[in-house]
Amino acid sequence: MDTTKGPQDVVTVDVHAAKDLLKSGYQYLDVRSVEEFKKSHVENALNVPYMFITEEGRVKNPDFLAQVTAICKKEHHLVVACNSGGRSLHASVDLLGAGFEHVTNMGGGYSAWVDSGLAGDKAAEELKTACKFRA
Repeated sequence: MDTTKGPQDVVTVDVHAAKDLLKSGYQYLDVRSVEEFKKSHVENALNVPYMFITEEGRVKNPDFLAQVTAICKKEHHLVVACNSGGRSLHASVDLLGAGFEHVTNMGGGYSAWVDSGLAGDKAAEELKTACKFRA
């Protein structure tokens, strides 16, 4: 039996469905860089960067799965998100491949969360600038 996972195996939902999942007990796993996360993030989010920004460009965090496993059990229900949905899709594939059972990708990422007005009482224009962070 082939256990290789791909993007087709990932369930992706919009930000409103993700918000409902978070209300039902899912944990938000933010896979953006520490710098992006510090600028603004969803309340109670966990942060494990999927990529690092280096002189050579972006490189995958070699300890990503170990770091997530250290803070989340494979049975935990996770909403995985980044800035726009690309990194989180790849992270979700890796998590499913590692045996995590309940992984949902948030389409559009934190940018869509902010654009949808879900960032709460924070100044939306500041958050939009922050979540559009690029190195």
